[in-house]
Amino acid sequence: MASFRDRFLTPKVANATTSPSAIVAAGAGAAVGILVGLGPIGAVLGAVGAWAVRVIAAVPKDPNALRVNPRQLSEPWRGLLQGVIDARKRFDDALRGVRPGPLQDRLGELGRRLDVAVAEAARIATAGNTLQQGRGRIDTRAIQAELDTARHYGDAGGNAQVVAALEAQLASAARLDSTIHSSWDRLRLLDARIDEAVTRTVELSVTQAESAEVGGLGGLDTEVDSIVGEMESLRQAIEETSTQSGTGVPGTGLSGTGLPGTDG
Repeated sequence: MASFRDRFLTPKVANATTSPSAIVAAGAGAAVGILVGLGPIGAVLGAVGAWAVRVIAAVPKDPNALRVNPRQLSEPWRGLLQGVIDARKRFDDALRGVRPGPLQDRLGELGRRLDVAVAEAARIATAGNTLQQGRGRIDTRAIQAELDTARHYGDAGGNAQVVAALEAQLASAARLDSTIHSSWDRLRLLDARIDEAVTRTVELSVTQAESAEVGGLGGLDTEVDSIVGEMESLRQAIEETSTQSGTGVPGTGLSGTGLPGTDG
């Protein structure tokens, strides 16, 4: 995720430092400082404090900040996302043990890329959870039974249209199943790759090897960039499927997707 420094040094914040509202806030703060009996020193402190509050409020929020609580998701998405978050925390623990220097700087850059991976994983897990909920509203057994009955009566009385509609529902369910399973498999693999990258980071933190000695983090940076790229690709694919299929798919009951941690 973007550092506070990067978000602070933006045009929006620069404009806020000299904006009329900041100046008014500083004046109000100075007045309060005088009124409470602190005199000139209180006026200065009040003015600076009020001005700082106004400027800090203008700092943009980190667009990659994680806003998804894994507990809000169903399994297996909850466990996958929690695994990614836990790996990121282990990375921070390892980074704290690294001496200041080039290695720490390089690993710090790596951490920011991992933040992007965590944010992407959160979006993937959320979209996967939404698809799974939508799929759960399609009772394929009931649809299949209705389809068998419709086929039994042949093409009489517009039955062909009924058959086509029921077949389309089953095809939609099959596509959702395929997307959900493939997304889960890919996210599970990416989770394992993140774990491996963090384990290698722990090894570097223990040996305290300089980045030059391990050939630029031993390819860790390339691996993390690859993970982030695949995360972004997977997130775009699953969000596109979620948009196309919608989440309010009508059905007559729940039908499991066969994923670990789910019914059915």
